[in-house]
Amino acid sequence: MTGPDQGTEGPQYYFSVVFDLAPGCPSVRVSAFGHDTLDRVPNIDFYRNAGSVSGNRAVRPSLQELHDVFQKVSVWCPPHLYNPLYTHPPLHTTCLCTSVYLVYHSLFLTDTHTTQLSIDLSLCVVTTVTGLSMSAICTNGVVRGGGAYYLISRSLGPEFGGSIGLIFAFANAVAVAMYVVGFAETVVDLLKENNAIMIDELNDIRIIGCISVVLLLGISVAGMEWEAKAQIGLLIILLVAIVNVFVGTGIPASTDKKSKGFFNYDAKIFMENLPPDFRDGETFFSVFAIFFPAATGILAGANISGDLKDPQDALPKGTLLAILITGVTYLGVALSATVVRDATGNINDTIATGMDMFCNGTNTAACEQGWNFSSCEVSSCKFGSMNNFQVMTMVSGFGPLITAGTFSATLSSALASLVSAPKVFQALCKDNIYTALKFFAKGHGKNNEPIRGYVLTFIIAVAFIIIADLNVIAPIISNFFLASYALINFSCFHASYAKSPGWRPAYRYYNMWLSLFGAVLCCGVMFVINWWAALLTYAIEIFLYVYVTVKKPNVNWGSSTQAVTFVSAVNNALSLTGVEDHVKNFRPQCMVLTGAPKNRPALLDLAHCFTKNYGLCLTCEVFVTLTDVNAEMEKNQMWLNKKKRKAFYAAVACDSFRQGTENLMQASGLGRLKPNILMMGFKKDWRTADTAGVQSYVGVLHDAFDFEYGTVVLRMNQGLDISHIIKAQGKYTHTHAYTHTHTHTHTHTPMYKTEAVRILQPRASVTTPQSPQVVVVNERLVSTSTQFQRKQGKGTIDVWWMFDDGGLTLLLPYILTTRKKFKDCKMRIFIAGQPGRVEQDRHEMKSLLEKFRIKYADIHVIDDITQNPNSNSWKMFEDMIEPFRLHEGSKSTTLAEALRKDNPWKISDAELDTFEEKTNLQVRLNELLQENSRAANLIIVSMPIARLGSVSDHLYMAWLDILTKNLPPTMLIRGNHKSVLTFYS
Repeated sequence: MTGPDQGTEGPQYYFSVVFDLAPGCPSVRVSAFGHDTLDRVPNIDFYRNAGSVSGNRAVRPSLQELHDVFQKVSVWCPPHLYNPLYTHPPLHTTCLCTSVYLVYHSLFLTDTHTTQLSIDLSLCVVTTVTGLSMSAICTNGVVRGGGAYYLISRSLGPEFGGSIGLIFAFANAVAVAMYVVGFAETVVDLLKENNAIMIDELNDIRIIGCISVVLLLGISVAGMEWEAKAQIGLLIILLVAIVNVFVGTGIPASTDKKSKGFFNYDAKIFMENLPPDFRDGETFFSVFAIFFPAATGILAGANISGDLKDPQDALPKGTLLAILITGVTYLGVALSATVVRDATGNINDTIATGMDMFCNGTNTAACEQGWNFSSCEVSSCKFGSMNNFQVMTMVSGFGPLITAGTFSATLSSALASLVSAPKVFQALCKDNIYTALKFFAKGHGKNNEPIRGYVLTFIIAVAFIIIADLNVIAPIISNFFLASYALINFSCFHASYAKSPGWRPAYRYYNMWLSLFGAVLCCGVMFVINWWAALLTYAIEIFLYVYVTVKKPNVNWGSSTQAVTFVSAVNNALSLTGVEDHVKNFRPQCMVLTGAPKNRPALLDLAHCFTKNYGLCLTCEVFVTLTDVNAEMEKNQMWLNKKKRKAFYAAVACDSFRQGTENLMQASGLGRLKPNILMMGFKKDWRTADTAGVQSYVGVLHDAFDFEYGTVVLRMNQGLDISHIIKAQGKYTHTHAYTHTHTHTHTHTPMYKTEAVRILQPRASVTTPQSPQVVVVNERLVSTSTQFQRKQGKGTIDVWWMFDDGGLTLLLPYILTTRKKFKDCKMRIFIAGQPGRVEQDRHEMKSLLEKFRIKYADIHVIDDITQNPNSNSWKMFEDMIEPFRLHEGSKSTTLAEALRKDNPWKISDAELDTFEEKTNLQVRLNELLQENSRAANLIIVSMPIARLGSVSDHLYMAWLDILTKNLPPTMLIRGNHKSVLTFYS
């Protein structure tokens, strides 16, 4: 046993020389520091698991043993071979006006009413589920203009809303082209029937389409009143035309109609048409893609939500009623089994009376009606070789009405889309999700009409009208509309799943799982219709989503995404509490005493390097009044977000800095999401600060040790605090604005390297210039404070791992080397060793680092660490502590007692004698640091621990000061003596 370590309760002893405690207990070798200390140099045995077959596990001294006054004798020995003297440290614990034209167009492609029936039913399922979801979202608050974009963005947030808003607006613009091309095709059919083709069919479609869209644009620009009147007129015509279709199916068929396949209602015709018979390479889904845009009108009402008197009441009723009416209408058309699949159109193809003909094959129904269409089995006749328009005219009761109905249906849908696209686009641009599109946000007139959006939609529509092929245009927009429907359904599901108290839709006839089914169904149909178009749609959505996410628009709509994120965070935090901490999962979670985060940027930047994307970082501040806390909380968190610092801001109001920090250390965090490292800056002004300030600072370090926090102190020669520069900037900004307002003459001053320094030398007519020396000092301070925001050049991070603290001193610099800013820096390891065993010590450390899989550039073993410091270094230290010494040894006993009583915080001669060796170590270490690490980018040094109640505050501050004096940026680190590294898998 060696000499005593003095404490308030008298001398306590501990083992530090080589001896065997029991069979199998490893020998305890003499400390490498040449003085009595429980601290141990890094050793592999401290990191072994219990029962290791490759070596005995050793128990390092705990942080409490090193910090508290001794109440026990400690030995270094495996836990299963405890010495009786050893005590284990304590544990701390719109809608109908879609295109009827498309119904007949799809019938012409499918040649089966049953397939049409299936398509109608599929559309009903998709639109009904989407309508229910939309109704729920619409009734969960006031609905503004923007249609699907508004609904999705306010539910799922700007990322989803911004991506789908652009796609949906574009889809509506293309839909204008589709409906106008449908109208133009009908007109061209009439021209062809009357031999009045202008150029050729394709170019005639383009000419008529462009003329039509110009007329529709005029109605749209005239305002919503004109658009509404036009829609009502077109709706009346359409309704009459629909009735005309059903009336026509009941009128007895003429011989001409029969030759073309129309026989009125007949059950055999219906049964014959049940099986599908796709022609010309068409499939169910290709026809579905053509027909699907007929169902996109369900969002027409939502798209003009900003122009409705009461959108919350009108949208659910109007949308669902429109789905019901259109669904019944489409199903009715599909079930009107009056037309056979093939007919020649030749009135002479009848079966002579009395002719015995066996009716079979694909034309049985026509055969039993007395018609012989068997030639169609060889060459498909397809409704007597009629075009779409002729089929519709034949079925209808009065031909001109169906013509008018076709015109009204297509023009109505085109007009609805021409109005919808600009309004959705305008709403998107108003929210400034895409800053480059802000130009289109401007409205005109009392109704804020998006004239610029109309022009853009017109240009897009004309571009697609030039294609002049409905079969090409329709699939393009089908995927875009389906993507919109999918997100509307997902929005409803997501909001319901989040169970946010703010989700209280007035419309209650919805189900979250039905909405999820609708979302999945829409996504599936997208791929079945056209897989590459679906992939392209998703790629565009993802690109826009990522773009918006990166740009981070300054909006907060209380989206369900935020709600689900919160719920997930709570659930994950709770799940962590049921699992014990494991050394493999240790990660730095830092409480950083920055004050206001912008006041000490270097400290924050370094902490952010440790925790970015992987750990918790709290920037903390202590206030005297609660008012200050409330005022600064949101402002500082916003500053962190703006600077892209992934950290939280926490503040408390307390009477003292130490008490406030203690409260933060005890109460910060949630479950296992709580800080385990305290980071603070070195108190550079400790020699001039008042005694209470020094005691408070050192007290914080003592509290960190008591709460078993890892502790990090950062020192930079220029200092860390730039709050006075920020304050000067605020004053200059205010004065600068006043000067611009009240004067017209300006005096220019020299330009400095950084904005923060320029503000210290403002215009001469406003403030008095500061001295060049002050400006230079502040320039250096600002440059230093942003040092860790820049990429570090090639160099080294020197790690002086003097004491085995569980590995935190090694782990933190290793984490730095994995960051981009420090990737060019290599680690050099410095350890203390004994003379005569340098190579052995280097080999042991090399083996340990290899087991930890930590890359390093070199290992240096310092074997002369026990030498006394030179006289100049010692003189520097003595001058440092001179103002704080009692010098009671040269005074009488009475005077000495009086001095100790009046100045209990001062350094006594006895204290200096007791801790002379430890003091020598700090001074000597500084010499070695100056010698070996002067050119390092960053220095990491094991932090010495002051025995609680034995080492005065000023002596401890002197240790930290002399140890880190005149060095590059230096971090003092002390782990909590629990392993944070392991070499086990």
